[in-house]
Amino acid sequence: MNTDKIYAEHLANEYAPKDDSKVIALRKLDARAKLPATVFTYSVGIVSALIAGVGMCLSMDVIGSGSLASFVLGVIIGLIGLAGMGINYPIYKKMLAKGKRKYAFEIMELAKEISGE
Repeated sequence: MNTDKIYAEHLANEYAPKDDSKVIALRKLDARAKLPATVFTYSVGIVSALIAGVGMCLSMDVIGSGSLASFVLGVIIGLIGLAGMGINYPIYKKMLAKGKRKYAFEIMELAKEISGE
């Protein structure tokens, strides 16, 4: 296998003018369908992990007064953070399905046009 030839073809394809505007439109529609779910999931995941971390710090006396009330509060806050992480994926799946349903007709029509050419 000639790797130089493969590399040269790959590089030439990168700089060649793109006539596949339908393929680009299909990729944009796909990204538009998936982006809201992805952004929401990352945001909720990061916030939930931070909340769980604060709860862990409180319960292990890293922050707070080190009293029993601080420990109990830390456990409760940590459980809230863990619950947020636990429901994140099911919400993501529902949001992704909703986005796919919203753009399904346009994506299918464009895919049929591309494959029919």
